[in-house]
Amino acid sequence: MKPTTLLCSLLLLAASAQAQDLDALWDYARPALSEQRFRAALVQARGDEALILQTQIARSLGLRRDFEGARTLLLSLEPQLATAGPEARVRQALELGRSFISASHPSAQRTPEAREAARRAYLAALAEARAAGLDGLAVDALHMMAFVDSAPADQLRWNREALALAETSPQPAARRWRASLQNNLGLSLRELGRPQEALQAFQAALALREQEAPGSDGGSRLRIARWMVAHQLRLLGETEAALSQQLALEQACAAAGQPDPYVFEELEILYRARGDAERAAHYAQRRAGMPP
Repeated sequence: MKPTTLLCSLLLLAASAQAQDLDALWDYARPALSEQRFRAALVQARGDEALILQTQIARSLGLRRDFEGARTLLLSLEPQLATAGPEARVRQALELGRSFISASHPSAQRTPEAREAARRAYLAALAEARAAGLDGLAVDALHMMAFVDSAPADQLRWNREALALAETSPQPAARRWRASLQNNLGLSLRELGRPQEALQAFQAALALREQEAPGSDGGSRLRIARWMVAHQLRLLGETEAALSQQLALEQACAAAGQPDPYVFEELEILYRARGDAERAAHYAQRRAGMPP
């Protein structure tokens, strides 16, 4: 599983007084559907609620790579921000930053100018969120800075700062970032050539996912966390432990009705490492038969 794929899959929940309502409207895998829900809610919304809903419409556009459309909408909100509450201002700045730099942006669009525009927006969101005690949104801004400063050492620094806030905050909207931030730390540590520390971070992420109540994602975040641990074990040469965990994960994916090509890919690699060409070919065929 590529890190960018993983980061996109790990779409996180933000903190706010409106969080539960926004969570109910969001389906990150289907941003067009989410936009429809936000627009339906917008009909009855007023004041800050209307502003917040429009920031989420902009986010849904960004997830579909309509960054110009997202930015145009967000900039149109600016005249209303002077009299708005802090949450609306933070969310507008956050989404403005995401319109310049996010996990959805192709590398060609990550220009120095875009990075600086995103930096200004994210740091403004961070300052406002901290001043207002909106810890979940502050964590969001910190974790987005790892997309602006994308060198592994910088990503490690930003994600550690985000994790420190998530761990010390009493707010559930901040604390539920911890598993994803541990995963991000693992990715950065791996890139920095610190594989054992990376494994520890992935294991911490898995432990946190195991504590979570089952969500609307059907357990996919837990399965991703399990995959990351098994994958890192293979990279560390722990072939038998990795094989055992990937086989268990294959069964879990089948039970969920969601066979995973990345699991098949790992099993192919692991069986080839054991010299079992027949089983390796079996999983290669299963992976090749998956829809794109």
